[in-house]
Amino acid sequence: MSKGKTDKTNLPSRHVTEGPSRAPHRSYFYAMGMEEHEIEQPFVGVATCWNEAAPCNIALNRQAQSVKAGVKAANGTPREFTTITVTDGIAMGHEGMRSSLASREAIADTVELTMRGHCYDAIVGLAGCDKSLPGMMMAMIRLNTPSVFMYGGSILPGRLEGKDVTVQDVFEAVGQHQAGNMSDAELEILERVACPSAGACGGQFTANTMACVSEAIGLALLNSSGAPAPYESRDEYGAASGAAVMNLIEKNIRARDIVTLESLQNAARIVACTGGSTNAGLHLPAMAHEAGIDFDLHDVCEIFRDTPYFVDLKPGGQYVAKDLFEVGGVPIVMKELRKAGLFHDDCMTVTGRSIGEELDMIKGDADGKVIYPVENPITKTGGVVGLQGNLAPEGAIVKVAGMSEDEQVFTGPARVFENEEETFAAVKARAYKEGEVLVIRNEGPAGGPGMREMLATTAALSGQGMGKKVALITDGRFSGATRGFCVGHVGPEAAHGGPIALLEDGDMITIDAIKGELSVDLDEATLAARKAKWGGARETIYASGALWKYAQLVGATRTGAVTHPGAKKEKHIYMDL
Repeated sequence: MSKGKTDKTNLPSRHVTEGPSRAPHRSYFYAMGMEEHEIEQPFVGVATCWNEAAPCNIALNRQAQSVKAGVKAANGTPREFTTITVTDGIAMGHEGMRSSLASREAIADTVELTMRGHCYDAIVGLAGCDKSLPGMMMAMIRLNTPSVFMYGGSILPGRLEGKDVTVQDVFEAVGQHQAGNMSDAELEILERVACPSAGACGGQFTANTMACVSEAIGLALLNSSGAPAPYESRDEYGAASGAAVMNLIEKNIRARDIVTLESLQNAARIVACTGGSTNAGLHLPAMAHEAGIDFDLHDVCEIFRDTPYFVDLKPGGQYVAKDLFEVGGVPIVMKELRKAGLFHDDCMTVTGRSIGEELDMIKGDADGKVIYPVENPITKTGGVVGLQGNLAPEGAIVKVAGMSEDEQVFTGPARVFENEEETFAAVKARAYKEGEVLVIRNEGPAGGPGMREMLATTAALSGQGMGKKVALITDGRFSGATRGFCVGHVGPEAAHGGPIALLEDGDMITIDAIKGELSVDLDEATLAARKAKWGGARETIYASGALWKYAQLVGATRTGAVTHPGAKKEKHIYMDL
């Protein structure tokens, strides 16, 4: 954008910078050391989820400075602000995990309120941990401003005895320790080396999955998500993101010009072919909701079903985000999808060019080790599969990356638990049997409240060597780091009277990831009779505060567990006020 006074006729910042009536507002800007020409330029919110909770977020503050430099160099005025993050690795395995999914809505809401309150013209959003990525992108789509997303980058892998290790290994080591297969000293050594730097979890867990989504959906510059957090080369992406948002302001390209049904489909392809986190089945519908697009869990799973899985990343595979970056990153993956006719080329991106035009400029091909050629995939269907049946009328989701076909069908008697703590205690005491289907209910968005992840439980099972000998189903979530036959997002949830609320010990459950089925061997009359006797949603200890409010507002898992009516009901666009 050229230097000099900007015509702000169509920009929100005119409400705080233009005309005699805004003299008090301008005096505040002068109080912060701003000069007249800066007040006359477009205002760009530079939003970060920086905090000192975990390594995922710790580098965001520094990276924001490179974004601000890029905005300034392109004759914009950056205004930095922060929002919250709840980091799943710290919140895992206790009551704190109830705050995780609710934090996604809080992030979107607080970014929206900050942008609205201060009349910023555009946003560059930086996020590190799981829910902060979709939360930040949801705010961009909701506001429909010129928007660029930038991931904070992944953690470097730890090294132990000549092998890469991640926090997933530490969670699984807890199970090995409980089983008597690992000493206190061995566990202590592992915990000290597993996480050696700033950055989000290195496997294809939720953070890296949604980082890949940010590029595939067009909201982030290509390859900006790949470089690990400690790499100072990330500064170049920050500066370029700042310059890119100024170009979007000039061309009036907004978030919903970028986030379309086709770009959401591209994003779902990336999740499937990389064996990404099941949580994408929650976040993509939530992002679609902000744009007023019909794209629910069933639509996501339909794409998962016919997308080959060809990127060998943890937890199902061998490699981490740094390895993917070193062989060309997400753009090479998208080029492989395009070869197979599985990618929409004409979607807009934050550069102002189409994704096809961007990919045409990318050199390189699949390396055959981290990224397999699409014609020779690891498996012919996606690493994540949707399920439906009389136990999940509104659907469910399971990650099958790294599982053989014969491991993807499981029939066994139900062993019902009323919450995660009951299940974890039973697993710790080995008070369960091989061949059972462990049912964890009352952990949905409303019933939990908060839809907790179950990584502590699943990792303990894996550590005990039982990950493939039992199955789990829940109306809650599983971590992107979960391995084993673990079905999440069962809908309707127990609190809403879904069939999962009606199960009893011994009911025969079938999970068939090949056919896409989740069913219980009960006829409709039996289920109806049990429903008539059902006592209603379990009372929780959350009778006030943020989680109570979340439980009152949150909708179905199938449509993203969202808390407001979305773009279909809006009566104005923020940018046009």
